[in-house]
Amino acid sequence: MKSQYRVVVIGGGVVGASVLYHLAKFGWSDVVMLERRRLASGSSWHAAGGIHALNADPNMASLQAYTIDLLSEIEKESGQNIGLHMTGGLTLAGTPERWEWLQANYRIFQSIGIDDCELLTPEEAQRRCPIMSTDGVLGAMWADREGYIDTTGTVQAYATAAKKRGAEYYEETKVESLTQTADGWQVVTDKGTITCEHVVNAAGLWAKQVGRMAGVELPVSPLKHHYLITDTVPEVAEAEFEMPMTVDLEGFTYMRQDQKGVLVGIYEVDHEHWAMDGAPWNYGEELFQEQLDRIENELTLGFERYPSIQNVGIKTWVNGAFTFSPDGNPLVGPVPGKRGYWSACAVMAGFLQGGGVGKTLAEWMIHGEPEADAWPMDVARYGDFAQNKRYIRETTGQFYSRRFVMTYPNEQLPAGRPLKMAPAHDAMTEAGCKWGVSWDLEVPLYFAPKGFEETPTLKRSNAHDIVAEECKAIREGVGLLDISGFSRFEVSGPNAEAWLDKVMASKLPGPGRAKLAPMLGETGRLKGDLTVLNWGDGTWWIMGSYYLRAWHMRWFDDHMMEGVTVRDLGEEYCGFAVVGPKSQAVIEKLAEQDISDLKFMGCGDFDIGLVRARVARMSVTGEKGYEINCRYGDHIKLRRMLLDAGADEGIRECGFNAMLSTRLEKSFGIWSAEFTQAYTPGMTGMDRWIDWDKDFVGKDAALAERDGNGPAQLQVTLEVDAVDADASGYEPIWSNGERVGFVTSGGYGHYTGKSLAMALINRDKAEPGTELTVHVVGVERPARVVTPSPYDPQGKAMRG
Repeated sequence: MKSQYRVVVIGGGVVGASVLYHLAKFGWSDVVMLERRRLASGSSWHAAGGIHALNADPNMASLQAYTIDLLSEIEKESGQNIGLHMTGGLTLAGTPERWEWLQANYRIFQSIGIDDCELLTPEEAQRRCPIMSTDGVLGAMWADREGYIDTTGTVQAYATAAKKRGAEYYEETKVESLTQTADGWQVVTDKGTITCEHVVNAAGLWAKQVGRMAGVELPVSPLKHHYLITDTVPEVAEAEFEMPMTVDLEGFTYMRQDQKGVLVGIYEVDHEHWAMDGAPWNYGEELFQEQLDRIENELTLGFERYPSIQNVGIKTWVNGAFTFSPDGNPLVGPVPGKRGYWSACAVMAGFLQGGGVGKTLAEWMIHGEPEADAWPMDVARYGDFAQNKRYIRETTGQFYSRRFVMTYPNEQLPAGRPLKMAPAHDAMTEAGCKWGVSWDLEVPLYFAPKGFEETPTLKRSNAHDIVAEECKAIREGVGLLDISGFSRFEVSGPNAEAWLDKVMASKLPGPGRAKLAPMLGETGRLKGDLTVLNWGDGTWWIMGSYYLRAWHMRWFDDHMMEGVTVRDLGEEYCGFAVVGPKSQAVIEKLAEQDISDLKFMGCGDFDIGLVRARVARMSVTGEKGYEINCRYGDHIKLRRMLLDAGADEGIRECGFNAMLSTRLEKSFGIWSAEFTQAYTPGMTGMDRWIDWDKDFVGKDAALAERDGNGPAQLQVTLEVDAVDADASGYEPIWSNGERVGFVTSGGYGHYTGKSLAMALINRDKAEPGTELTVHVVGVERPARVVTPSPYDPQGKAMRG
């Protein structure tokens, strides 16, 4: 072992070995992996080893597909047998809602390029898995690319293949401390000290302690997980083919063949955490005693689903620990505020996602950003609030217990909530507000009559008419919307303008003006759909999506220059938007200055009653509107004054659901839907805001797109002939049976009375009037491309 490497990877499980392999594969061979015991001696050795390509998130599905393709490659490269069995797999639906969900997801998988799936009747499913009972099964989905591998052999294969490419790894080498230096990190081990530029925390069950060595509190926790392996099952032994991977969602179990018996795994509703501060250092290849009382219900359902196993013995019980994040996705990438410290933790499905995680992290480290959009597993999707132990316990436990429980798009889950609340939260709740959550903050969805409860559904909600009334108020009168859920960054210093001009692709606004500003990465793909405000006093604001606060701050820090200070105002400022044709009349009753002087996209400091506020005339609803930003302590007073001033105008409090409906009617895109790291300005129409005459991050790549053949797909707006449900995202779009695009987001335009969707479709199908079809909750519906902004296409309302 040398005393200096470029990268030190801590942890010798499947994730660490994959990171090591990909770093070496992509050209960085001066890398080492340190394992405190033996390879695969954490969670990897006792994992069930199941693999499948299906995931409703297209980026995660892509990474899983990459991992599956890679497995045979590393087996060949390393010469290590990984025991790959591609059996195919079944997912069972046992309720009408689940069967509807499965049919909808079948179409979404088509959208994201997973074409080896098919829907089956219960009888067809049983022919694929003859040991299965079809009692209660309404249908199933089959996928070709499912199976299982030998877990220990796979870890060995990654490590051996990495070593053949020049990387090193050492077992029985325990990392004892980490110290950040001017040039990187000092890694103290029980075999000596190493200096390096980068450290990767791939420590699995020990990720918490390795994080704390660097002053990082990662939102991870181990939970216990059961599976059993049976003795020989005669029906399995006599079968001419291997039993497929089978997931019984209503039974909370998964099953695969294991030699001549089967393995049955259980996601226990009665979850149990273990070692929340990290596993003991001397823990390795031990297991816990099975806890039959905790899994009795799920175990009964499993034995009923596979009657053949009722007559054989259980050869092995496994009750082992795996680490989970609050939402079950990995925590990957550069940790904000800790240059050179990388996370590759909480990879619950290590053998399914480990290859993709390794590829993503290696690309990120070497090239500055990964090839695919890594947001679903980016460590920066959580902020400091997620360090709280109770938050971690509640959210990881909720995810685990709901692993196979159906979650509806309009369903609000309770774990870790409410946490952060705007000051007027209680008063708004008393007024009927129903809340959602963005990052750590409660955000208003809509205001309902006392006693109203929303019913979870895949289709239109029973809150549909309530949101319609809020949209009408916005379009015809005046609405009041809490905008605490917007991010705000203050940029100051002698080089503030020069820095903004470099990181933003747009022309900067003049004093007292605001401007939409795309932000690009070096590859020319989007990094933000932001608004820049020039207050005219030497300070600037950047406003964007609240839940991207840590992600954007990391980007700003990584591209910082001297003479610039960027400050996150998320704990200092909040506010309200007043929107609608009567909005000016409301503001005029309170403003000490002449608000009529504030033109569209103007901004300035105003006295709104007793509140000193920073006001911008803009609105995402497409109506005339004012965003009033105030200090947190002024929030309650500001709301009271606005409601009083608007009483004669019929002011109505509204939520984000109405805002989303009205923005669809204007064809306004939003981040994580129309705008993501996977898309370019040309695809999304954001190129119209680019100032091509200046230098900015990503310009060369953006120019190559502009001056080349252009993007293959373009953003359009669709009108859908929907009945009782609306498109929401990733549904496939068809032209004469050919898949030509997919929905990025959708919903009901309450004021236009139309079901609308925004979509990326092939260029030759992007002309208004083009007739298409789109699947909505699994049902194919007619649709057509319409001219952008179905409501007020000239923009007279918001400019008037």
